[in-house]
Amino acid sequence: MRYLGVIGHPLKRSLSPFFQQAAIDQLGLDIVYEAWPTTEEGLAARVKGLRAPAVLGANVTIPHKEAALALVDEVDDLARKVGALNTIANREGLLRAYNTDVAGFLRALRDDAGFDPAGRRAVIAGAGGAARAVVVALCQAGATSITVINRTPERAAKLVADLRSVAEHTVLDALSAGGAAWAAAVSGCDLLVNCTSVGSAGSAEESESPVPVDVIHPGMLVYDLIYRPAETPLLAAARGRGAQVLGGLPMLIYQGAESFRIWTGREAPAGIMLAAAQKALAEEAGR
Repeated sequence: MRYLGVIGHPLKRSLSPFFQQAAIDQLGLDIVYEAWPTTEEGLAARVKGLRAPAVLGANVTIPHKEAALALVDEVDDLARKVGALNTIANREGLLRAYNTDVAGFLRALRDDAGFDPAGRRAVIAGAGGAARAVVVALCQAGATSITVINRTPERAAKLVADLRSVAEHTVLDALSAGGAAWAAAVSGCDLLVNCTSVGSAGSAEESESPVPVDVIHPGMLVYDLIYRPAETPLLAAARGRGAQVLGGLPMLIYQGAESFRIWTGREAPAGIMLAAAQKALAEEAGR
């Protein structure tokens, strides 16, 4: 028996064990995928444990995507550019870091929303590990400009400074949340991506939107990386104002499918993974 898991804190509601195990079982692999709740203080020990011969690796989620980089042996070029990982693979005791959020984000954007970022203007709400992956993805895909907005302007400014070298042909800018310039950036963009937890079920801000809804216009795509609930206050408002919307579940599945391929060398059955995640969410809603 071999093992995989997801490292984060808290992990009570992670969907990864449901859809990853469904993929494992579909292919008849002798692997168990588990949830490994891990505090900041326990992160180093948890990552060290991934070197065990029976462990294939792990996914890494909030709040450890950036801190875990310092605990592995090798970092994939893309994870290094992002400055955050979400996947660790154990190669005979050597730990290698990857970032599959970039691929997952772009696949959902193109396949599920039919949106090509090339030559488009984007606004990103948030400045954490997910936001870093989204900025790198959009730069690689040829976005014309990306404005990062955050309630803590220093975090947005740091993200932009860190990723400036990745943005060869993309104008990167940072703004603090609120104000005329911020509203103008959102109202003038083609793509708005929420990388914050504002609007997520069970949070203190579950009934709120990360941006004022009056700046949303019919010509834009509003992409919320939150997948619980399926329609956040932001997406509901955007739909009401005639904008195209995309929730976070496809990205979650696609990044997980890429992680699966890295660990097993097999193509993941993404349809099986999506169905398992949807079933878990439906059962949770029915409780």
